[in-house]
Amino acid sequence: MFAKINHVAIISERYAISGKFYEAVFGMRSFDQLSPTNAIVVGDGYIGLNINPRYEARPARLDHFGIEVTDVEVAYERLRRSYPRVEWVKRPSNRPFAGITTHDPDGNVFDLSQRKMANRTDVYEAGAWEQPRRIEWLALRTLNPQAMRDFYHQVFELEVKSKAANDPNEYLTDGHITLVIMPWHITDYAGTGIVSPGMDHIGFSVESMAAFLADVERVAGENVQLTAKRVGHGPEGRARLELALRTCPLGSHYLADIDGVLLAVAER
Repeated sequence: MFAKINHVAIISERYAISGKFYEAVFGMRSFDQLSPTNAIVVGDGYIGLNINPRYEARPARLDHFGIEVTDVEVAYERLRRSYPRVEWVKRPSNRPFAGITTHDPDGNVFDLSQRKMANRTDVYEAGAWEQPRRIEWLALRTLNPQAMRDFYHQVFELEVKSKAANDPNEYLTDGHITLVIMPWHITDYAGTGIVSPGMDHIGFSVESMAAFLADVERVAGENVQLTAKRVGHGPEGRARLELALRTCPLGSHYLADIDGVLLAVAER
Protein backbone atom coordinates (compact mmCIF):
# COMPACT_ATOMS: atom_id res chain seq x y z
CA MET A 1 0.00 0.00 0.00
CA PHE A 2 1.55 3.29 -1.13
CA ALA A 3 -0.67 5.65 0.87
CA LYS A 4 -3.02 5.68 3.84
CA ILE A 5 -5.19 8.40 5.31
CA ASN A 6 -3.67 8.78 8.76
CA HIS A 7 -5.42 11.75 10.34
CA VAL A 8 -8.13 14.37 10.12
CA ALA A 9 -7.82 17.77 11.77
CA ILE A 10 -10.24 20.15 13.47
CA ILE A 11 -9.55 23.72 14.57
CA SER A 12 -11.38 24.29 17.83
CA GLU A 13 -12.15 27.14 20.19
CA ARG A 14 -12.22 24.61 23.04
CA TYR A 15 -9.81 21.96 21.85
CA ALA A 16 -9.20 20.24 25.20
CA ILE A 17 -12.93 19.85 25.90
CA SER A 18 -13.52 18.77 22.31
CA GLY A 19 -11.05 15.93 22.81
CA LYS A 20 -13.03 14.77 25.83
CA PHE A 21 -16.19 14.83 23.71
CA TYR A 22 -14.72 12.35 21.21
CA GLU A 23 -13.38 10.17 24.00
CA ALA A 24 -16.72 10.12 25.85
CA VAL A 25 -19.08 9.76 22.88
CA PHE A 26 -17.03 7.70 20.42
CA GLY A 27 -14.67 5.87 22.77
CA MET A 28 -11.55 7.29 21.13
CA ARG A 29 -8.27 7.15 23.03
CA SER A 30 -5.96 10.09 23.64
CA PHE A 31 -2.29 10.21 22.74
CA ASP A 32 0.00 11.70 25.37
CA GLN A 33 3.13 12.30 23.26
CA LEU A 34 2.29 15.95 22.65
CA SER A 35 2.50 19.05 24.76
CA PRO A 36 -1.08 19.97 25.73
CA THR A 37 -0.42 23.51 24.49
CA ASN A 38 0.01 22.25 20.90
CA ALA A 39 -3.09 20.14 20.28
CA ILE A 40 -5.18 17.30 21.58
CA VAL A 41 -4.92 14.07 19.60
CA VAL A 42 -7.33 11.16 19.92
CA GLY A 43 -7.60 8.07 17.75
CA ASP A 44 -9.68 5.00 16.96
CA GLY A 45 -6.80 2.58 16.49
CA TYR A 46 -6.25 3.43 12.83
CA ILE A 47 -6.75 7.13 12.19
CA GLY A 48 -5.86 10.08 14.39
CA LEU A 49 -8.15 13.03 15.07
CA ASN A 50 -6.10 16.18 15.70
CA ILE A 51 -7.96 18.90 17.57
CA ASN A 52 -5.92 22.05 17.19
CA PRO A 53 -6.37 25.30 19.12
CA ARG A 54 -7.74 28.21 17.14
CA TYR A 55 -5.23 30.97 16.46
CA GLU A 56 -5.70 34.48 15.14
CA ALA A 57 -7.31 34.77 11.71
CA ARG A 58 -8.25 31.07 11.56
CA PRO A 59 -11.85 29.86 11.79
CA ALA A 60 -12.95 27.03 14.05
CA ARG A 61 -13.92 24.22 11.67
CA LEU A 62 -13.22 20.81 10.20
CA ASP A 63 -9.99 21.79 8.49
CA HIS A 64 -8.01 19.11 6.62
CA PHE A 65 -6.87 15.51 6.49
CA GLY A 66 -3.49 13.82 6.23
CA ILE A 67 -2.00 11.23 3.89
CA GLU A 68 1.01 9.12 4.82
CA VAL A 69 2.98 7.55 1.96
CA THR A 70 5.77 5.00 1.83
CA ASP A 71 7.99 7.31 -0.24
CA VAL A 72 7.29 11.03 -0.33
CA GLU A 73 9.77 11.57 -3.19
CA VAL A 74 7.61 9.40 -5.45
CA ALA A 75 4.61 11.57 -4.57
CA TYR A 76 6.62 14.73 -5.34
CA GLU A 77 7.64 13.36 -8.73
CA ARG A 78 4.06 12.49 -9.64
CA LEU A 79 2.94 15.97 -8.65
CA ARG A 80 5.72 17.64 -10.66
CA ARG A 81 4.99 15.54 -13.73
CA SER A 82 1.19 15.63 -13.82
CA TYR A 83 0.12 18.52 -11.57
CA PRO A 84 2.76 21.29 -11.87
CA ARG A 85 0.43 23.92 -10.36
CA VAL A 86 0.23 22.02 -7.06
CA GLU A 87 2.66 23.46 -4.51
CA TRP A 88 3.72 22.36 -1.05
CA VAL A 89 5.32 23.84 2.05
CA LYS A 90 7.37 22.31 4.85
CA ARG A 91 5.61 22.42 8.21
CA PRO A 92 7.16 23.81 11.40
CA SER A 93 8.56 21.30 13.89
CA ASN A 94 5.71 22.07 16.32
CA ARG A 95 3.31 20.51 13.79
CA PRO A 96 4.26 16.86 14.39
CA PHE A 97 1.45 15.31 12.35
CA ALA A 98 2.91 16.08 8.95
CA GLY A 99 6.16 17.06 7.33
CA ILE A 100 4.52 18.79 4.38
CA THR A 101 1.23 20.53 3.65
CA THR A 102 -0.01 20.64 0.07
CA HIS A 103 -3.30 20.74 -1.85
CA ASP A 104 -5.18 19.13 -4.69
CA PRO A 105 -5.90 21.01 -7.94
CA ASP A 106 -9.20 22.33 -6.54
CA GLY A 107 -7.38 23.84 -3.55
CA ASN A 108 -8.38 21.30 -0.89
CA VAL A 109 -5.55 21.29 1.64
CA PHE A 110 -4.09 18.10 3.08
CA ASP A 111 -0.94 17.05 4.93
CA LEU A 112 1.64 14.75 3.38
CA SER A 113 4.16 12.69 5.28
CA GLN A 114 6.10 9.48 5.48
CA ARG A 115 7.32 7.68 8.57
CA LYS A 116 10.55 8.98 10.10
CA MET A 117 10.34 12.25 8.15
CA ALA A 118 12.80 14.69 9.70
CA ASN A 119 10.31 17.32 10.89
CA ARG A 120 7.54 14.91 11.82
CA THR A 121 6.96 13.01 15.06
CA ASP A 122 5.39 9.55 14.91
CA VAL A 123 2.35 10.60 16.90
CA TYR A 124 0.12 7.77 15.69
CA GLU A 125 2.54 4.85 15.83
CA ALA A 126 1.57 3.92 19.39
CA GLY A 127 0.02 0.61 18.37
CA ALA A 128 -3.25 -0.25 16.67
CA TRP A 129 -6.41 -1.48 18.33
CA GLU A 130 -9.98 -2.33 17.44
CA GLN A 131 -12.91 -0.45 18.88
CA PRO A 132 -16.66 -0.56 18.12
CA ARG A 133 -16.94 3.12 17.12
CA ARG A 134 -14.54 4.32 14.48
CA ILE A 135 -14.06 6.73 11.60
CA GLU A 136 -15.16 5.10 8.34
CA TRP A 137 -15.15 8.00 5.89
CA LEU A 138 -14.14 11.62 5.35
CA ALA A 139 -16.23 13.80 3.07
CA LEU A 140 -15.37 16.94 1.16
CA ARG A 141 -17.29 19.06 -1.32
CA THR A 142 -15.42 20.37 -4.31
CA LEU A 143 -16.00 21.86 -7.76
CA ASN A 144 -14.56 19.05 -9.88
CA PRO A 145 -15.12 15.72 -8.10
CA GLN A 146 -14.19 13.48 -11.03
CA ALA A 147 -10.91 15.31 -11.61
CA MET A 148 -10.14 15.13 -7.87
CA ARG A 149 -10.92 11.39 -7.91
CA ASP A 150 -8.31 11.00 -10.64
CA PHE A 151 -5.81 13.11 -8.69
CA TYR A 152 -5.98 11.04 -5.50
CA HIS A 153 -5.95 7.81 -7.49
CA GLN A 154 -3.02 8.73 -9.75
CA VAL A 155 -0.79 10.40 -7.16
CA PHE A 156 -1.58 8.34 -4.06
CA GLU A 157 -2.95 5.10 -5.51
CA LEU A 158 -6.16 5.30 -3.51
CA GLU A 159 -8.54 2.71 -4.94
CA VAL A 160 -11.62 3.97 -6.77
CA LYS A 161 -14.74 2.35 -5.34
CA SER A 162 -17.81 1.36 -7.31
CA LYS A 163 -21.01 3.36 -6.88
CA ALA A 164 -24.60 3.57 -8.06
CA ALA A 165 -25.07 4.86 -11.59
CA ASN A 166 -26.99 7.95 -10.45
CA ASP A 167 -24.63 8.86 -7.58
CA PRO A 168 -22.75 12.12 -8.37
CA ASN A 169 -20.17 11.49 -5.62
CA GLU A 170 -16.79 9.86 -6.09
CA TYR A 171 -15.42 7.32 -3.61
CA LEU A 172 -11.84 6.23 -2.98
CA THR A 173 -10.34 4.08 -0.25
CA ASP A 174 -6.99 3.25 1.30
CA GLY A 175 -8.43 -0.11 2.27
CA HIS A 176 -9.82 1.18 5.54
CA ILE A 177 -10.95 4.82 5.25
CA THR A 178 -13.21 6.02 2.43
CA LEU A 179 -12.68 9.47 0.95
CA VAL A 180 -16.04 10.77 -0.30
CA ILE A 181 -15.69 13.55 -2.88
CA MET A 182 -19.00 15.34 -3.37
CA PRO A 183 -19.84 18.04 -5.93
CA TRP A 184 -20.23 21.55 -4.54
CA HIS A 185 -23.04 23.68 -5.96
CA ILE A 186 -24.02 26.95 -4.36
CA THR A 187 -27.63 26.17 -5.26
CA ASP A 188 -27.53 23.23 -2.81
CA TYR A 189 -27.50 25.79 0.01
CA ALA A 190 -30.76 27.50 -0.91
CA GLY A 191 -32.64 27.89 2.35
CA THR A 192 -29.62 27.49 4.62
CA GLY A 193 -26.23 29.02 5.37
CA ILE A 194 -23.73 28.72 2.53
CA VAL A 195 -20.62 26.70 3.29
CA SER A 196 -17.59 27.13 1.03
CA PRO A 197 -16.05 24.16 -0.80
CA GLY A 198 -13.81 22.02 1.38
CA MET A 199 -14.08 19.47 4.15
CA ASP A 200 -17.73 18.67 4.89
CA HIS A 201 -18.01 16.03 7.60
CA ILE A 202 -16.50 13.04 9.38
CA GLY A 203 -18.34 9.73 9.10
CA PHE A 204 -18.37 7.24 11.99
CA SER A 205 -19.64 3.69 12.14
CA VAL A 206 -21.09 2.43 15.42
CA GLU A 207 -22.03 -1.00 16.71
CA SER A 208 -25.59 0.05 17.53
CA MET A 209 -27.36 3.30 16.73
CA ALA A 210 -29.62 2.91 19.76
CA ALA A 211 -26.65 2.41 22.07
CA PHE A 212 -24.81 5.33 20.51
CA LEU A 213 -27.75 7.74 20.87
CA ALA A 214 -28.23 6.61 24.45
CA ASP A 215 -24.58 7.39 25.16
CA VAL A 216 -24.92 10.84 23.57
CA GLU A 217 -27.77 11.58 26.01
CA ARG A 218 -25.94 10.04 28.97
CA VAL A 219 -22.75 12.04 28.34
CA ALA A 220 -24.72 15.29 28.01
CA GLY A 221 -26.48 14.53 31.30
CA GLU A 222 -23.21 13.87 33.09
CA ASN A 223 -21.38 16.92 31.68
CA VAL A 224 -23.30 19.65 29.85
CA GLN A 225 -20.07 20.90 28.23
CA LEU A 226 -19.91 17.63 26.28
CA THR A 227 -23.40 17.99 24.80
CA ALA A 228 -23.57 17.18 21.10
CA LYS A 229 -25.32 19.75 18.93
CA ARG A 230 -28.48 18.66 17.14
CA VAL A 231 -28.59 19.17 13.37
CA GLY A 232 -32.00 20.16 12.08
CA HIS A 233 -33.25 23.01 14.29
CA GLY A 234 -35.51 25.50 12.51
CA PRO A 235 -36.00 25.98 8.75
CA GLU A 236 -32.28 26.53 7.98
CA GLY A 237 -31.25 23.61 10.12
CA ARG A 238 -33.77 21.32 8.47
CA ALA A 239 -32.53 22.40 5.03
CA ARG A 240 -28.94 21.62 6.05
CA LEU A 241 -29.93 18.22 7.40
CA GLU A 242 -31.90 17.41 4.25
CA LEU A 243 -28.84 18.35 2.16
CA ALA A 244 -26.63 16.02 4.18
CA LEU A 245 -29.04 13.11 3.95
CA ARG A 246 -29.64 13.69 0.25
CA THR A 247 -26.04 14.03 -0.88
CA CYS A 248 -24.11 11.45 1.17
CA PRO A 249 -25.77 8.02 1.23
CA LEU A 250 -23.34 6.63 3.82
CA GLY A 251 -24.71 8.48 6.85
CA SER A 252 -28.08 7.78 8.46
CA HIS A 253 -27.87 10.12 11.48
CA TYR A 254 -26.26 13.54 11.75
CA LEU A 255 -25.14 15.56 14.74
CA ALA A 256 -22.41 18.10 15.45
CA ASP A 257 -19.62 18.22 18.02
CA ILE A 258 -19.28 21.01 20.58
CA ASP A 259 -17.74 23.31 17.93
CA GLY A 260 -20.45 22.59 15.36
CA VAL A 261 -18.34 20.22 13.22
CA LEU A 262 -20.73 18.05 11.23
CA LEU A 263 -20.59 14.32 12.04
CA ALA A 264 -22.39 11.51 10.24
CA VAL A 265 -23.11 8.19 11.93
CA ALA A 266 -24.12 4.84 10.48
CA GLU A 267 -24.79 1.53 12.18
CA ARG A 268 -22.31 -1.09 11.08
